[in-house]
Amino acid sequence: MESIAVIGLKGLPAFGGAATVGENLVARLKEDYNFTIYSVSSHTHLETGSYNGFYQIVFSAIKNKKLNTLLYYVKSALHAIFIGKYDLIHLHHSDAAFILLLLRIKYKVVVTTHGVHNLGLLPKWKKYKQLFKFQIKFMLPLANKITCVSKTEQNWLLEYYGIKANFIPNGITTNFQKFTNNYAYSIFFGAGRIIQSKGCDSLLKALNNINFSLKIAIAGELNQTPDYKEIILQLSKNLDVTFLGLVKDKNELLNYIHSSKLFIYPSERESMSMMLLEAASVKTPILCSNIIENKDIFSEDEVLFFSLEKKYDLDKKITWALDNYDIMKNKAEKAYGHIMKTNNWDNIKNEYKMIYDSLL
Repeated sequence: MESIAVIGLKGLPAFGGAATVGENLVARLKEDYNFTIYSVSSHTHLETGSYNGFYQIVFSAIKNKKLNTLLYYVKSALHAIFIGKYDLIHLHHSDAAFILLLLRIKYKVVVTTHGVHNLGLLPKWKKYKQLFKFQIKFMLPLANKITCVSKTEQNWLLEYYGIKANFIPNGITTNFQKFTNNYAYSIFFGAGRIIQSKGCDSLLKALNNINFSLKIAIAGELNQTPDYKEIILQLSKNLDVTFLGLVKDKNELLNYIHSSKLFIYPSERESMSMMLLEAASVKTPILCSNIIENKDIFSEDEVLFFSLEKKYDLDKKITWALDNYDIMKNKAEKAYGHIMKTNNWDNIKNEYKMIYDSLL
């Protein structure tokens, strides 16, 4: 059986979008390949060893988050080159394309991008924007195959860099165990990392504007940016907000979403949001921003969009959604039907398998 090493997930069990994609692929293809997952202790509670059909190598983390990620990629590449014996490497995230210089000495490599068109746009990464552009232009083409999780990425890579990538959407599962009551919360907002581009502050401002008095749940890691955390806490003072923190257990997360009347996703930029797919998978009505990445997934028949450009549009759409809840539930049913056809993991795993087999 061929061996595939996976770099970029950072740790399993998954609690981020890219890691969730990788985890599902490994779970569905572990009977076909021997997987080794390169991880770092900041992203998993597990130690180096075999787990549920795959082997995980866990490096020790350091406190500096940016340096921790850099060292993780370098250590993974060096281990694969000098110690590992694999037939193929699957690298997630194009911001790690620099290690292709090492990996391609010994291996064929598949790279999956997760929002490559957004690299350098987040405030904390803006100073590295030129470096990311350099990597995309000169390093990313070193990969034997490139896949991306959104049509926007695929078009962007071809238009600006002449790079042909295979579009393979993120998948979703629906086998969650329901254990919560409906409508424990009126509104649910969730993100792995609550940073400014996710738009949590926009949601809270809108709720304050309409004097919202019902229960709100916010899930995600709030400590990424201390200044932004303070803004969120200030905006939530006059609202009935429960901060759930980072919910790592997938079934627990899905139950929080399922028990909410509305899932609101005001993100300013995305690749292909797993959180959005998860909301649709439990048939919770969705109100989301009108960015192209969200429109690539759903139509106006399936979700309610609000305009990021129009002031107070989110305020109005929240009120409308709650006042016209039967229409929202009908949209949710259509969204569910849509993702069951287009985001089925059994179909998606076969697309990746075809790519793997073409290089083995």
